[in-house]
Amino acid sequence: MKVRDVMKSDVHTIPSTATYEEAARILYDHRIGGAPVVDAEGRLVGLVSEKDFFRVLYPYERSFYTDPEAYLDLEERETKVNDIRHHAVQTFMAKDVVTITPDAPIMQAGGLMLAKQVHRLPVMDEGKLVGVVTRGMIYRAILKQKLGW
Repeated sequence: MKVRDVMKSDVHTIPSTATYEEAARILYDHRIGGAPVVDAEGRLVGLVSEKDFFRVLYPYERSFYTDPEAYLDLEERETKVNDIRHHAVQTFMAKDVVTITPDAPIMQAGGLMLAKQVHRLPVMDEGKLVGVVTRGMIYRAILKQKLGW
């Protein structure tokens, strides 16, 4: 089975000019866990996921050691989203994005995801974003094909 057999071609993307709030809204509205970030010409420039959004809510190690009291009230940490809502998506998105081609075997895609500890891969064909494949898509395709579900 190939990536093209399981990938989603109708890809929701996030503009590189988006803020944290705008990018989070796209994921929330479309009920997706991550999306490619594209520039004005539609070129892939990054990837953002729920994990990236979540990570921003917690302190960096250096910040924690500089002012640990600021991070002890975990209920107060929830308000961090108000502080960062207007930050650019480019400041916290993954910039070194692993991609795959539509003709690659799905097991290769799955192996890349495990090795790189990511849940989704943008699918690129001749330099253009043509889809996204996730671990869940691969898992369900294998179960359906091999176990007849």
